[in-house]
Amino acid sequence: MGAADDEFDSFVRARTHALLRSAYLLTGDQQLAEDLVQTALTRTHQAWKRLADTGNAEAYARRTMYHLQVSWWRRRRVAEVMPEVMPDRSGGDDHAGAVSLRLVMRTALLRLSARQRAVLVLRFFEDRTEREAADLLGVTVGTVKSQTAKALARLRAVAPELADLETRNGVLS
Repeated sequence: MGAADDEFDSFVRARTHALLRSAYLLTGDQQLAEDLVQTALTRTHQAWKRLADTGNAEAYARRTMYHLQVSWWRRRRVAEVMPEVMPDRSGGDDHAGAVSLRLVMRTALLRLSARQRAVLVLRFFEDRTEREAADLLGVTVGTVKSQTAKALARLRAVAPELADLETRNGVLS
């Protein structure tokens, strides 16, 4: 194993968890997220010699993930089935409330289209600008704006219990 392989191995160990978090938010599915990260890391490894010197390996891997996800949207349409009645998520202590909130958010995100979910992940989870999100997804800034507006409106409709977040963080407003 050479120095380049050692550097790539260190990169994978250090950044895979963060890449998996983003991939999970993009896909809404753990296995799809793992596939997305694995494919992105494979492509990053293929480009490693030119990336290692510039320090852009993580940016390259993330951009690859977003492009792959957009490509997957265009290739297949999988209907997501959601229950008509959502379980009661009221909890007692703070931990239960936090878990409940995460479950509500996850369920709400799964009710969005893949493109809407990706835009929200980029804009609010990764704190990207509209231009950066557009570049990463290979769409126009106008598409990012319209998809963000539609996604936030959909979140308000499918998860009114998230209105509490709206007033605290200004995200859904």
